[in-house]
Amino acid sequence: MSRFYQEVLGCSLERTLEGVGMVQLRAGHSLIDLVDAAGAIGRSRGAPPGDGGANMDHFCLRVEPFDEPALREHLSKHGVEAGELATRYGAEGSGPSLYIDDPEGNTIELKGPPEG
Repeated sequence: MSRFYQEVLGCSLERTLEGVGMVQLRAGHSLIDLVDAAGAIGRSRGAPPGDGGANMDHFCLRVEPFDEPALREHLSKHGVEAGELATRYGAEGSGPSLYIDDPEGNTIELKGPPEG
């Protein structure tokens, strides 16, 4: 998972907290915390999502520049297929976005700048 977020999405490793089973990755001004379900933090949250269950719908990363053909080419080189390009509403308004899944099936929205 950590390698996917670093190599495919361009996040940088902020720190690893092995004692609690967490890796923190920098995504622009934000952090993405990957928590091992078997680690101390993961165990404190109860059972991990299973067949038919999920722990979230999706999260969104703002991508700039948003160059759809280049994004698709980059993702394809890593074996990642993006869904259809659509205009979707987000924190900054409506703009272009693509959905992808990480190796554990979490959905990630890659979002371009707002229209206008």
